[in-house]
Amino acid sequence: MSDPTSPATPPAYQPGGYAPRPAAPSGGPGSPGQPVGSPFATGRYVPRTETRWLWCVAGLILSIAVVVASVRLFVLTPAWRMVDQAAFLGSTLGREQVEPYAKVVLGVVSPLFLVGATIVAVVLALARKAFGDAVRAVVVVVGANLTTQLLKGVIERPIDDLPQATYGNSLPSGHTTVAASVVAILLIVVGRSWRPLVALLGVLYAGATGIATLALAWHRPSDAVAAFAVVAAWSLLVLIPNRGRAVPDVVVNPLRILVSWLLGVAAVAGLTVGFVALSVAFARAGGDLSSGSALLEPVTRRAAYVGACAGTGGAAAFFVWWQLLARR
Repeated sequence: MSDPTSPATPPAYQPGGYAPRPAAPSGGPGSPGQPVGSPFATGRYVPRTETRWLWCVAGLILSIAVVVASVRLFVLTPAWRMVDQAAFLGSTLGREQVEPYAKVVLGVVSPLFLVGATIVAVVLALARKAFGDAVRAVVVVVGANLTTQLLKGVIERPIDDLPQATYGNSLPSGHTTVAASVVAILLIVVGRSWRPLVALLGVLYAGATGIATLALAWHRPSDAVAAFAVVAAWSLLVLIPNRGRAVPDVVVNPLRILVSWLLGVAAVAGLTVGFVALSVAFARAGGDLSSGSALLEPVTRRAAYVGACAGTGGAAAFFVWWQLLARR
């Protein structure tokens, strides 16, 4: 006779839903990946089929496409390269008010911070006896940050046609890559019930870092978006399992549902506002790169900068949301 507390035994169906699984003896887990007494669990279980690999593969392809599109549009296409520069110039508007906060956010980022965060992630994974997750965390950090530095070196951004251009290529953003990779590895190593909270706090930190690089004119908006995509690509790559496997049940986590909706709405809203604002700047500039270009008018720069900040925040929410869904 099968053990009713075995993880392989599906819960009995009762009117109104699935009955809670009895707690496992000796303080063992109540279900795969979900400890008894989780602060976010409801105790109800719903059968499902593992589809994580689909999310991972689709997200990996999309992330690579975003990096390619960022280079193709904002580095190699003169008109959109000009809009990217307009957002860069627009950061001077209101910089005095946000500069102290932006410096605090960016001051956290350093090689020591990245190494320390990686060590913490590995320790958390080993404490859960998730040795594969420890390896994945190291691969994501090394792979994402090396990829960013490699792309910086091989991509050439023409600047002769850009007003007030002081330096060439800066895509992807190194600071944003560091922040996003820290969030990504924490989503990999923490327990399932804590991932929604990590995702919520992580998107605030990663998004703030990306926007701070714009506010201080350290980077153009395409740099931050490409950085999010690079990290997501590595994170989703290491999460692709060898095969889709059937999982009999998962705990219903209201916080995960809430955070997923919040991230989804934030992503759609931010990316929509960003697209509209950058399109307005694009239309006003009209391809004119002269010293009297509409690109240099305050209203155009403000529209481009607002769109860049909204789009950067939306991109952060989108990629963290996708990683949360992929990391069931």
